[in-house]
Amino acid sequence: MPSKHYPWIALSNTTLGMLLATVNSSIVIISLPAIFRGIHLNPLEPGNVSYLLWILMGYMLVSAVLVVTLGRLGDMFGRVRMYNLGFAVFTVGTIVLALDPLHGGAGAVWLIGWRVFEGVGGALLMANSAAILTDAFPAGRRGMAMGVNQVAGIAGTFLGLVAGGLLSEVNWRLVFFASAPIGIAGTIWAYRSLHETATRAVGAKIDWLGNATFAVGLTALLAGITYGIQPYGGHDMGWTNPWVLGGIVGGAAVLAAFCVIETKVAQPMFHLGLFRIRAFAAGNLAGLLAAISRGGMQFMLIIWLQGIWLPLHGYDFEDTPLWAGIYLLPLTCGFLVAGPISGHLSDRYGARAFASGGLVLSALAFAGLLVIPTDFGYGTFALLIFLNGIGSGLFAAPNTTAIMNSVPADQRGVASGMRATFMNAGMVLSIGVFFSLMIAGLSDTLPRTLTRGLTEHGVPAGPAAQVGDLPPVGTLFAAFLGYNPIQNLLAPFGVLGGLAPDDLHTLTGRSYFPNLISEPFHHGLVIVFSMAIAMSLVGALVSLLRGRRYVHDDDVRDEPALQNASPGPA
Repeated sequence: MPSKHYPWIALSNTTLGMLLATVNSSIVIISLPAIFRGIHLNPLEPGNVSYLLWILMGYMLVSAVLVVTLGRLGDMFGRVRMYNLGFAVFTVGTIVLALDPLHGGAGAVWLIGWRVFEGVGGALLMANSAAILTDAFPAGRRGMAMGVNQVAGIAGTFLGLVAGGLLSEVNWRLVFFASAPIGIAGTIWAYRSLHETATRAVGAKIDWLGNATFAVGLTALLAGITYGIQPYGGHDMGWTNPWVLGGIVGGAAVLAAFCVIETKVAQPMFHLGLFRIRAFAAGNLAGLLAAISRGGMQFMLIIWLQGIWLPLHGYDFEDTPLWAGIYLLPLTCGFLVAGPISGHLSDRYGARAFASGGLVLSALAFAGLLVIPTDFGYGTFALLIFLNGIGSGLFAAPNTTAIMNSVPADQRGVASGMRATFMNAGMVLSIGVFFSLMIAGLSDTLPRTLTRGLTEHGVPAGPAAQVGDLPPVGTLFAAFLGYNPIQNLLAPFGVLGGLAPDDLHTLTGRSYFPNLISEPFHHGLVIVFSMAIAMSLVGALVSLLRGRRYVHDDDVRDEPALQNASPGPA
């Protein structure tokens, strides 16, 4: 029998695991310039963009693909066993990443491969942490536990930005090495303190065909959408690329085949019947929409700060990645304030009001970001992103608790994995969706604005026109990575040395590029945040449709006080 202190041991360890996994999903975003300098590779050269995308996306992609499978393995072989293995795998991956001995493309491949390996460990942690907490806490106290756990997970994606910026200022290898002591301590602690409290599935067999079709289909779909932002065949984006179209269409077809397979096999990887539970289906769909809008916001705010606001306020381009993470801290504070409170209150009043209200508040914060000027006053900006963090915190814990309460005990691992898949896939989708929307918005105005501005400062008409015709994704990534955008765009044409000193100083200074891109960027931002508002409001409506509080019968029998509060999924 577990001791009365065991739930708190499980909460503290799984919260550390979630924090470590999500910090490392975002820590490389801010650290990429230092990492690429460390391996002597220019990520903005046309042949290197794939390295950039995979180092950025590989961890999140493998996490999204594997969490359902690994959650099911937790149901079969022990959730604690799979979770502990995840801590160990993650720790090995982060140590080997820091020891990358190669340079150039080979160094990038090393990082990509071991980031994928590390992502397997992260997926094991994410897939089983919520299930372990659901096993450890009674239904009437899960909201508080999920609040702490989920806020650590969501806040980790933003804390990673600050950590990456600070560590990469010292040495890029510290971005990975810093996680090693925490990973080692967490692994030892998990193996010593956690134990199984749930009954394993007896005689269960692995659904190999279901696992394979789900992994192949989701990988192809998400990879195709991600590559859609890469230029192809003279177009600003790759949506006409046969490989992109094949990945999206083929991936969707394989996922459809997965759904058919799961209805035919005796022991499916995932019981599709769980989606007949309204609380489970509505919670996952709302979670997907919230993740897409939140992921898009993260990347757009980083570009906004690094490409425009910080340079206009005296920061050198190479310093902007670190300060972007610091100036986004109010967002994290909002999560930290709202998550545990909403989780605790949802234990008494249910998830619907808090989850839906949180997404409405997020939509209002997005609307506020739309109306402030590009060169904003920081106090207003900080308040708006703090409110957005409050909204996300209000949503996350109650939504997760409602999902996990709604499923039978023997399906908690795979249900937790499906929940994490929707969340992680939403983050991956957000990059393809929101970058595409931003690029579409920039394509309308940026080329002529850029060409005109360069010729006015002495750049010959030919090179100026060629730079103006470059796909906007290069300009976005230059700002995103903390490079001097105009210097980076003009360097391949060899015209910098022929410019008058005043023109050169103006073009490569802190204010020229931000002023040049402000109007086109705001045009794109209107498109992006309008879509985020729409997704948040639709997510709020879906959340309202989850029905009254529903706790699965297994838990109702264990807690008589909940019987009257658990009328069923309808």
